[in-house]
Amino acid sequence: MFRFNFLKPKNFRTLFIQTELTPNLDSIKFKPGKPLLESPQAKTHEFLSPRDAMKSPLASKLFRIDGVKSVFYGYDFLTITKDPDTNWQLLKPDIYSSIMDYVSTGGPLFSSSNDTTITEEDSEIVAMIKELLDTRIRPTIQEDGGDIEFIKFEDSTVYVKLRGACRTCDSSTLTLKNGIENMLMHYIPEVEQVEQVLEPQEEISKQEFEKLERELHQKKQ
Repeated sequence: MFRFNFLKPKNFRTLFIQTELTPNLDSIKFKPGKPLLESPQAKTHEFLSPRDAMKSPLASKLFRIDGVKSVFYGYDFLTITKDPDTNWQLLKPDIYSSIMDYVSTGGPLFSSSNDTTITEEDSEIVAMIKELLDTRIRPTIQEDGGDIEFIKFEDSTVYVKLRGACRTCDSSTLTLKNGIENMLMHYIPEVEQVEQVLEPQEEISKQEFEKLERELHQKKQ
């Protein structure tokens, strides 16, 4: 059993992650001490590749650990299978850390967005945009506690929504322009810019803020 202690302001928590061996020496069950799925009868989930894992922030993070070959979710455990040539002692610290982050932050086990699923109706450009968002951009944003939703591609512009922590982050514009926009423009010449789609209330707040900025600027002149 692995014991991980960490501090929060005015609060002390101890997280116990139990491990159980399986008949397969390359697979270990990790029990985080809380249910992963809704009920013991809920459908289990198995991820055999980083692409499969994109639907789950935790699985996606685990696949970024060198040597992880597959991730399986049961009701109150996850089974991780490693590459036969990788030593468990090298993998376990990063695995424990990833599970601890998920349990302590209370984030969703699955991404609610399926907007990047490539369909038959998608053009080649839209398919490329979705592929890049899903495999190169979304993992980084999810690691920071957020997500990105593809809305549409129109008139050389990619429209997206930032979700979670990234939506309200002060550096969201920097993330949008310097990160997402630069990457999409680099790989897809047809993309000329990326714009964030705001919720109605966010749009009103943005307009009010811009109005205030203009008034302050006029007073300084």
